[in-house]
This record gives sequence, structure tokens and C-alpha cells, in this order.
Amino acid sequence: MTRRLIEAWLPIAALGIESLRERTPMTPFPAPNRLHVWWARRPLVASRAAVLASLLPEDADHSKFLHMLGIHGDAAASRRRIDAARRKGERFEGQAYTYSRAFTYPPSDADRSWARTGYGRLGLDQIAVLDPTAGGGAIPFESARLGFDTFGNDLNPVAALIERATIELPLKHGLAVLREFERIASEYIKRREKRLLPFFPPEPAENAIPTNFIWARTIRCPHCEGLVPLSPNWRLAPDGTGARMLPENGKGPGDTTRHVRFTIVSKAKEQSPGTVSGGDATCPFDDCGRLIAGDHIKAEAQAGRMGQQLYTVVFKKKLITGHTKVGKPKEKWVRGYRAPRPEDDLSQAVAEALAEKLPDWEAMDMVPTERVPADINDDRPIQYGMPLWRDLFSPRQLLGHGTAVEVFRELIDEEKAADRWNEVTAGAFAYLSLSLDKMLNYNSRMSVWMSTREVMANTFNRHDFAFCWSHAEMAPLIVGLGYDWAIEQTAKCIGELVALTRPDAGATASLQSRFNFDGAPVFTPPPITLTCKSGDSLDHIADASIDAVVMDPPYYDNVMYAELSDFFYVWLKRTAGYIYTELFRRALTDKENEAVANPAKFKGEKGAKALAGRDYQQRMAAIFTEMRRVLKPDGIMTLMFTHKATGAWDALTKGLMEAGFAITASWPINTEAEGSLHIKDKSAANSTVFLVCRPLAQPGADTRYWEDVEPKVRAAVRERIGVFQTAGIRGVDLYLSCFGPALEVFSQAWPLVRGTPRQDIEQSRRKRRQAEMFDEAYDPFAVTPEDALVAARTEVKQWRLSQLAHVRRNVELDNLTSWFVLAWDAFEAPVFPFDEANKLAKICGVDLDRDVVGRLAEKKGADLVLWDSVTRAAKGSLGLPDGRDSMMDALHQLARTARTASLESANELLAKHGLAVEPAFLTALEAVLEVLPVGSIWSGFDLPDAAKGAGADFDALENLRRLALAEKVAEPEQLKIWQEELTV
Repeated sequence: MTRRLIEAWLPIAALGIESLRERTPMTPFPAPNRLHVWWARRPLVASRAAVLASLLPEDADHSKFLHMLGIHGDAAASRRRIDAARRKGERFEGQAYTYSRAFTYPPSDADRSWARTGYGRLGLDQIAVLDPTAGGGAIPFESARLGFDTFGNDLNPVAALIERATIELPLKHGLAVLREFERIASEYIKRREKRLLPFFPPEPAENAIPTNFIWARTIRCPHCEGLVPLSPNWRLAPDGTGARMLPENGKGPGDTTRHVRFTIVSKAKEQSPGTVSGGDATCPFDDCGRLIAGDHIKAEAQAGRMGQQLYTVVFKKKLITGHTKVGKPKEKWVRGYRAPRPEDDLSQAVAEALAEKLPDWEAMDMVPTERVPADINDDRPIQYGMPLWRDLFSPRQLLGHGTAVEVFRELIDEEKAADRWNEVTAGAFAYLSLSLDKMLNYNSRMSVWMSTREVMANTFNRHDFAFCWSHAEMAPLIVGLGYDWAIEQTAKCIGELVALTRPDAGATASLQSRFNFDGAPVFTPPPITLTCKSGDSLDHIADASIDAVVMDPPYYDNVMYAELSDFFYVWLKRTAGYIYTELFRRALTDKENEAVANPAKFKGEKGAKALAGRDYQQRMAAIFTEMRRVLKPDGIMTLMFTHKATGAWDALTKGLMEAGFAITASWPINTEAEGSLHIKDKSAANSTVFLVCRPLAQPGADTRYWEDVEPKVRAAVRERIGVFQTAGIRGVDLYLSCFGPALEVFSQAWPLVRGTPRQDIEQSRRKRRQAEMFDEAYDPFAVTPEDALVAARTEVKQWRLSQLAHVRRNVELDNLTSWFVLAWDAFEAPVFPFDEANKLAKICGVDLDRDVVGRLAEKKGADLVLWDSVTRAAKGSLGLPDGRDSMMDALHQLARTARTASLESANELLAKHGLAVEPAFLTALEAVLEVLPVGSIWSGFDLPDAAKGAGADFDALENLRRLALAEKVAEPEQLKIWQEELTV
């Protein structure tokens, strides 16, 4: 078996930085990302690295590999300069990087020639690459750019359409499809404007245009009959601009004409308080003011009695700021806000138009009639009175989208009637359908106004169907906005996709200027095969025909792709479905065969979550089994995976091993890294782990024991953890990164059994319950991948604690202090998932519910929220100041005293209990000062609100250290980094 580069080396630090550059604010995302929404996309540079490194020999030249990826300089040095400027609150001036973003680089002839030599040394020719769960298409896109025979597949038809538009159409048709799109889109714009113009009044002020309309949902107060606009706040802009309610009481309670008018105010203190909190509402009429229960709101919505009210019109006004030397006026567009006028309310006209149009549209299948499935995982649309997919749009939005489909279908009919229909025209209409989807995404009842940036958020700003009390509507007919904007954005994407995929577009030209060819015959696209079927049944691919499988499998329970994509599918089947009929034959997307851990599949059954996890494992095992069939004997499979939950890793690894694969290498790529001193309100995992897999030889007959393998697992973690940390992997990602090395050893030793029965009582109970649920006999000698993950966590815990305490005092931190230190170290935020906190507690010997909740933290929903010293005092949970129960009590007592009394009082408390000579206290102080966020006194910058208390604790303890303990406890390393960078 030939060893590949990815089994020996990968530039994880540079790849992490370049992955971040693809998503840098103020620079355009790559064209594939902007073309259409898809969830959990992988970076292009990471995808190219995974494909290329899977096919080069292990001794391939590292510098030439980096060059072929597009990394043409020192990415780490450039990133350090940017981070230093950001921490000083400065905007980085000039070019931070000495080369363009890596994904923009098309491999040169010299790159390709070098790579072919490497492939040849492995005996590879006419290389075939497969991604069976291709999603948004990043992996097959990069495979095609490298010139390989590319097979891409996804069960989801929305993903399949995106892949065609991202890979096949630009590669096959070049700029011809862009020109055709522009021709068709031009006619489309003319027609839709004429039909929708009566429903969008012009802005009353001279030289002004409306850009957005902001609406609040409404219900009638059950106590006074007033019409209540529902919104958690009335903010419009970060400068304090917002809305103020002006209730009209009418004749008093019981008068159904009672309503609320609005005025725009310029100061935050002048804004009205929100009318909704925690799902309940408060009546805003001063002669009522009573609570409206959330259940009543839902009942009203489900009865069809939830309405909407326009409360703000956003506009832009053209101002003349001066004149040029030749007398030409200098123009500036300024955003403004105004309260609605009676003329802005065209709801009656919209209702009449819909009443006239809808019967015909439904008869001609132009608007969705499908219901939101009752067993959907996120059923909030149904709870709030939106049982049909089209109910996720307001009446005027629905009128606009229905008209868009009407015009789309007219144009298709005319093209066919005029005998102009061909592959290029079909492709242009496919892109037009994606343009209309862009308007769906930015013009639904889930498109909210983001007051911090003064822009609209798209529907899938979050990966769910969260109900929005207020929403923003885009003005669709303004030049440069609405449909103009959607079509312009699509045209840009097409042009950039051609530039990225067609070498004959010019390797050195900019993305905007590479279009100087006209389908030149010198370029022959590589073979591309894109399919839409289950990944476990790729019957169009021959046995042992694929050189490399590179895939980004579904992330367990992170994203319900099919459920989310139904939002688009029900419209695409009425647009793109008339171009690619084979993709859109189902009523809704296929959820039954989707490989995700979706409890909704098992709604009403006992243990739905565990059943969903088992379903995911089995479906992934079936896909991996199919991959083993199509892989050549010397083939390789590289997975990209990320999930914070060990259950997800356990299920994926079981699926791999059931299919006969072992993991031969792993690499964490910090795809969404931030600067090393970044503190967030809430924790998040940023790393994607590459798992490199090979088919296992037939297992031997010898019995192998977990007790023999566990030390090897721990050793593998110890060997790699320092490398990962040096590459910038930190926090919770450090734990995730070490899952890879642990699973390498585990999978290569599989199958395993225990020599002695399982001793962990809680885990034994859980395993026993699962065995009963699946009607299986409980086996106390069984071993699972989760055992390897627990060993990895334990090893990382010991490593981090040894690093955080710099002075060796022959003393260990008590269990609770260890947990507190590791929690801040891992999650780098005061709010993090309760389940992950519990896993950390177990390896620290702490009972989370008994020892932490109510003492150091509180549970809020699925999260745990850490308390600072002052909050603990307010909750009455501060322990004894001598630290006899835990040194965290002593530290918080001192921090609280310094913050609320004085530093001198804290010093007296320190002396009173003899803590200055207590090694356990000194070690605890040293570790805590390395993990708490640096407060504003020492950093000069404000922390997020949720972390300010912890930052104040840091400042208090650091001041106390300097006053009384400077000779015994060294200055925190993290503070040294701050000070060094602030003086640069």
C-alpha cells in the first residue's frame, strides 16, 4: 500500500488561516458560497488540500504543495500582524498578506506537471475522485479545478442543483451561459416591475427611495381588545435610533379600534420597551398593561388571527455635499427612518390581488401548496400559525414571489416556442431560479432587521426556523436593490465561477477581468458526473474504480439539511423543476433516507434521540460500505468532520469500522479561528478534523484487550497535542483535535474487548438502557469508540493543567478548581453546552449537578452559565474564604472583596487565612489568571457583557497578585502577550 502525503504531513496552521481568509468580513465570500444558501460549507482551500494531499506521495515537496494550493507566502506572520492591530483597536492599514486569497489561484501548468509526476510515482493515471455527500459542492468543485474525473453526489435535490450550477455549467459552457443569463434576466426584470409596481408606493421625500419595510406581528389583547404589535425591542440603529409606540386607547378596553401608532426617536432611552419576552407578551395600552400568555399567542396564530403591522420605513436620500471644480455636484446617499403613512398601507390592494391570483397560480402549480410536515424537527412554523410553506411569507412577499414564478414560466414557454431552447439556455434559467431563491432568502417573515449593522439578515442567519416577532421586507423594485440586486449577484457569481474553473480565462488576470475568451476550443473540461441519489447506492460507479473518496459527511444532529432545504425546494420545483424535472419529482425532500441524527423520525417513540443516533450510525456505515466497494485496492478515503459531542464521533467511527475502515491519520484545521485572546459570549467549536481512512485487512483471530490499547491511545494523544497547540488549535478545539489520534490507534486495533467488566457506574447504566432500548443484551466487556474519546479528553486535561500552572509545587488543584480552570480554558466563554460541561466534569471527578450547578454556575436550557464572584455572592453561593472545600471559594472571596470593598481589604483577607503560604492556593491563582478573560483595567478594551464579571475578577486578582504575591506567583503569560502587542 502506497502512503500518501496526507498520511504524513499537512500544513494545518496555514490551512486554518487561509480558511479564515475565505470568510473575512469586508471581502466577498467565494462565488460558490454566494451563489445559493447551503449549510455547513467547507472552505475551498481546505477542500483542495484534502483532495490533492490524498493523491500525492508522502514525500511530495511541501513548498510546491503549498504553491499549488495558492499559499504563496507566510500566512502565519501576516495573521499575527492583523491580530496585533485588532487587539490594539486599530484598523490594519495596507496589505496584510503578500498574496491573494488562496482559493482564487488556479494551478499553473508547472503546478500540474509537478503533481502529475507525483501521481505517476504512485501508479495513478486518469484519476477519479468521489464525494458521495457533496452538499454545496466544495470538494467536487476543487477536484474538477485540479483536472480529475469528478463524481459528486447528494441525496438532496437542492444540493444537486447547486452542484450543477457551481461546477458543471461554468466548466462546460464558460461565458456563454453568463451572456444568456443576462439576456433572459433583462427581460425578466422588465416584466416583473410592471406587474408589481402598483403595490410599492414611492418615497414621499424628493430624491429619496425606500429600501426596506419593517413589520411587527400582531394579535389582539384578550383583556382589552387592543391590537398589540409584537417585538422584543424597537431598535433600528446602533446610534439610538428606534421606534416609540403611541397607543390609541379609543373608547377604552373592549373597543376593537384600539391600535398603536409609531414615531421614530433618536435616543435609546426614548424607545418603547419591547412587548415580547420569553414568548409572552405585555399589552402596551396604559389602561391595560396585562400579560398575554405565550400559549394564547400561539392559539391565536393557529386560528389565523395573527396579523402584521408596518412600523418603520427605511429609506435613502440623496444629498448634495458640494461641487467639483467643474461644477458637477458631489452626491451622497444617507440612510433614514420614518414612521409609516396611511399611503404606505396597501394591504387591501395586496389582499385583492392575491384573491384574484392564487386560484390560478394553484391550478397552474406556481405557488407552494405543500404543508410543513407535522413531524418536522423544528415545528415552530406550525406552532405560530404557518402550516403551509408559503405561510412563511407575508402577503406582499407572497405576491412578489408568485409573480416571479409566473414570469419565469412565461419566459421558458416563449424560449421553447421560439425554438431557442438548448443546454446553455436551460443553464441560464437554472441560474435565474437561484436568483429568485436569493429573494426568497432575503424576503421572508424570518428576514429580520439587524440594528447593529442596519441591514437585513437572511432567512437562514440561523440553521433553524426560529419564529421572528418582527421582520424586514426588501423593496424589490428599486434600481440596484431587490430583484436587480439578486440578479446582479448571480451574474457576478457566474463570472467568477468561470474564472475559477476555466484555465483558459487567464491565470494572472483578476476575477473581474478574466473574461477575454469565447469558449476557446483549447480547453477540454474534465469528466464531471453529478448525481442525486442515496450515497449508499451509487450503482453508476463501477467496483474498484475510484482513487480517492473525499467527503464532508453530514454532521450528526447539527443541521437538518432536508428540513431546511424544503424552504427552497417547494419553490424550485416550480422553477428549476421545469428545467431538470428528474430532480424535483417528490412532494418534499427525502428525509427518510437522509443520514442525519434526526429525532423527528422517531417522534413519539421512547428514546427518540438514541434511536436517531443509531439510525445515523447505520446509514453512515452503509455509505462507507459503498465507498469500500468503489475504492481501488490502494484507494484512500478522507473525511472532514466536526462536532463537539462525543456521541457524534462515536457514531461516525462505529460506522467506519463496521464498513471495514481504519483511520491512518488525522489533522485538525481551525477553519474559523480567531486571535489567541478572543473572548466570546458563548463557546463554539471552530475546527474541522480530517480523518484519513484505509480499508482494513481482515482482522486477526487473536483477542485484543482495551486495557492493552488504552495506554497507546493516551500516548498517541500526548505525542500530537503539542503540535496541534503550536499550530494555533486551542480551547475546545484542542480536545476535538485529539479525538483523531485517539481514534487512529483505536480503529487500527479493532475489534477490542475488555479484560475486566466496565467499572464506570453511570456509563454502565447508560449502556444498559441503550441495550434494552435496542433489544440487545448488555455486555459489560464491550468497548466503543467513546472509550477512546474519554481517554483523549483525560490526556488533554492533564496536559493543559500542567501548562497552566508554571511553578511545580508538588500539589494538585482540587477537583472543582480543576473543572473551573479547564472550563474557561476549553470553552473561552462563560456560556457553553451543559452536556460538554458534564463530560469535562467527569474527567475532573466532579458531579456537575451537585458540585457546580447552584454553586459556581446555573443551568439555562441546554447551556451552563458560569458565575463571577459578585454573582456568586448575590446568589449566596460563595464558599468559605480559607478554601478548605475548594480554592475557587477562596479566589472568588478575594476577588469579590477587592471589587466591592477595596484591594486592601482583600489583602487583609488573604493574610487572615494564611493563603499566601498555601501552595494549593498559589497554584490555583496562577492557573485561574491564565484562563479568565483579561478585564478592561489591564487590556483597555471592553469585554462582551456576559464576560465582563469574569474580566473584573481577573483585574481584581491580578491587582492583588501584584500587591502581595508578586514574588511567589509570576505575571500571567496571557497578560504578557497583551502588553507586548499593545506596545508594538
